[in-house]
Amino acid sequence: MRPVYGVNRDMPVGVEEKLGQVSIGNIPDREGQYLRNALIDRFYRSGRPSDPAYTLNFTPVTENRTELDITKASDTTRAQLRLYTTMTLNNLVTGQVLFSRDLTAITSYNVLGSEFATRVTEDNARTNALDELARQAEMHTGLYFRRQ
Repeated sequence: MRPVYGVNRDMPVGVEEKLGQVSIGNIPDREGQYLRNALIDRFYRSGRPSDPAYTLNFTPVTENRTELDITKASDTTRAQLRLYTTMTLNNLVTGQVLFSRDLTAITSYNVLGSEFATRVTEDNARTNALDELARQAEMHTGLYFRRQ
């Protein structure tokens, strides 16, 4: 086993350096903006690339909400959020699609008696799911560069 973020005689350029050469495309909607900002924080440790070699694009983030725990009075007490998107890494020089991956994050939250409290817990669950999508995107991209 070899570490993903290390450099050695087999890999003189580290994955961090490769991630710094990736331009992250705009992602529509509020969830997309949050996801893009999370990716910028993960990819650009030395600032944004001035001459990127790759571009990472995402489809709009899709969200599905499912009610999980329903009482006898038909009240929901727990809900689940599933967030989906597809990422595609392209080589900017050749235009070639290097890889494409479907990403999914699942989280749940309590539906409380207070509408405000429920909204806060739902927003927190959504933020956690978006952070998980960013983590998955970084992992898949890092592993792709590590294998090259």
